[in-house]
Amino acid sequence: MVIPNQPIGTPVEHPNATAVLFLGAASVLCCGVLGPVAWALGRRALDQIEESGGAYGGRAQVLVGYILGVIGTVLMIVFALLFLFIVLGGNA
Repeated sequence: MVIPNQPIGTPVEHPNATAVLFLGAASVLCCGVLGPVAWALGRRALDQIEESGGAYGGRAQVLVGYILGVIGTVLMIVFALLFLFIVLGGNA
């Protein structure tokens, strides 16, 4: 993969690196629905970074966003199950 207008040996940050990090952090902090989105985008970005042979950078950002997306998804499921048990359980 050749990326024009870049010095040789200087990787370009992956275009979705910042977005994956933001979505992953937002999924843990406030909006769990963004977790699966960060998870999917992060996996795709990690695959593209590995396939690029060093042309893309930002692996650390993508990896942190990916992991936060997984954690946000798990938290979303746990809280949804707790909410469901509370609603079905009534005033116990």
